[in-house]
Amino acid sequence: MSQGKVLIVLSDADSFSVEKADGNIKEEETGFFMTELATPLESILDAGYDVEFASPNGQTPNIDPLSKSLLAYMGNYFTKKKDEQMIEKMRIESNLYAPRPFREVTDAQLDSFSGIFIPGGHAPLTDLGADPDLGRILLHFHKQRKPTAVVCHGPYALLSTQVAPGSTGFAYKGYKITSWSDQEEGLIETMKGGRIEKVESALRDAGADMQTGTAKKMGGITVDREVVSGANPFAVKGLGTQFVQMLNSGVEAKN
Repeated sequence: MSQGKVLIVLSDADSFSVEKADGNIKEEETGFFMTELATPLESILDAGYDVEFASPNGQTPNIDPLSKSLLAYMGNYFTKKKDEQMIEKMRIESNLYAPRPFREVTDAQLDSFSGIFIPGGHAPLTDLGADPDLGRILLHFHKQRKPTAVVCHGPYALLSTQVAPGSTGFAYKGYKITSWSDQEEGLIETMKGGRIEKVESALRDAGADMQTGTAKKMGGITVDREVVSGANPFAVKGLGTQFVQMLNSGVEAKN
């Protein structure tokens, strides 16, 4: 018997922008980061929850190519294989490859979801931070204090609450949140040779109380009210476990 249902938000984007020194914009391939979806998803499913996927326009999501490399798994072939099998299982058994457009997820239907989860990869930078319908969806979970899990670049999606219909501003002002850090993005900028939008700075500028430090980068998570957040792929196991605990409790977790 199902314990409830979780909405998983994905980006439609298969690229993100890198601004070169000469002002030109180069698009780099991206998508969702495989382990950032697969590992928390395993915890959600094992706990007996059903899942449904949604994205801005319902397009088939792309997998970030870097996230499919053994390098991303620190050489752990078996963990990589396990995550690949989870994604394939979802392709067959769920609507992962045909997500519902945000506009089709009505306010009434949102009542049927116990929580919401947004994985990372650079894709959210392209189309999640300024999507009014996603802002509407997130405001539902925020106002109802339903568990909300975000990891890596996923927290960038929280900015969409600023452009939701009837919004009075950033819904998570004052929340303690952890995301992919400016320092970590700086390393990617060096690799790509250009400027990339910064999740940490964008959230801080909007009013979030950003949590950083070595412990967060090495897998520590941050919990504040209904939101659990993590900085990078090292956080995915702990994030999934905490999210399920929050779902099971039916109320917001305490710091």
